[in-house]
Amino acid sequence: MDALSETLRVVRLVGAIFINARFTAPWCYLSQRADAVAPLLEPGAERVIIFHLITEGECIVQMEDGEGSAAPVTLIAGDVVIFPQGDAHRMASGPGVPVATANRRLDEVFSRRPRQLAYGGGGKATKLVCGYLACDARLARMLLAGLPPLVKVNVRGSNAGAWLEASLRYALAEARSPRPGGMGVLAKLAEVLFIEVLRLYMADQGAGRTGWLAGVSDRIVGAALDALHKDPAHPWTLEELARTAATSRSVLAERFAALVGSSPMQYLTQWRMLLAANLLSGSNAPLASIAQDVGYQTDTAFSRAFRREFGAPPAAWRRSQAAMARGESAGDGMPGRA
Repeated sequence: MDALSETLRVVRLVGAIFINARFTAPWCYLSQRADAVAPLLEPGAERVIIFHLITEGECIVQMEDGEGSAAPVTLIAGDVVIFPQGDAHRMASGPGVPVATANRRLDEVFSRRPRQLAYGGGGKATKLVCGYLACDARLARMLLAGLPPLVKVNVRGSNAGAWLEASLRYALAEARSPRPGGMGVLAKLAEVLFIEVLRLYMADQGAGRTGWLAGVSDRIVGAALDALHKDPAHPWTLEELARTAATSRSVLAERFAALVGSSPMQYLTQWRMLLAANLLSGSNAPLASIAQDVGYQTDTAFSRAFRREFGAPPAAWRRSQAAMARGESAGDGMPGRA
């Protein structure tokens, strides 16, 4: 399994389509920061990523940068825009349109079934689908490192684009029907759409990009990442990893640090700890078994490495996660994954 597929498997994305919107010009809608609406969208989520798919018409999107609005970006049908850092933004039919008084709060939108939003001045229509993905904060930081605050791709030029849009229209119609399962289908489609956006972005990004996704796309670093993700328990050395990537140790170390931001061995330790956290929170496996699964021969070495990364021993961290999942206080002061 390649590094991207393996990481997406471990990230445990929880996706949903939460608004089906139709606006008519002139219109303007303000989206709050993702962390402000996360408790409403996905209670308990450590990280929420907002995205929008334009299905008909066009509009502009502007980031709220704390000192006003950044330069507007034009969106057309088929464009998907995501906000990896969850920044506040406004979408409008054109520049200079004020936020409408009908800019309803999300709790009001969520109180209705189906979750639809429609308003504007009666002019040219723009239709969009808004969704979100929730995931582990540490894994999100790794996966999204190096991405700009706003990522835009057009899915209509991809092999999956037509299928995704047709599937979303079908699922949105199903969500309005009394038949069960419609919202579940939308949740899975949100995940697929997000993954397709990442793949398109990786294919389109030019030279000079850094971050984990840039590393996956690089011939040398990508080969090393694939090897580490394929067999994280293997006792890797820099020399063996360099042979796997068909390069020298110095070249691998330099390119890996430039793109990913750490050495290969540091990255391996971080990945092992993320895998361990996933196993601790998602299974009842004994600590000794988890330690071996992620490449540690003794519980002591595993516990030491885990505590450095998460600030708590594995057993205490597992108890705190279980308590939070039950909606209780951890009780022992142990930190979570955020």
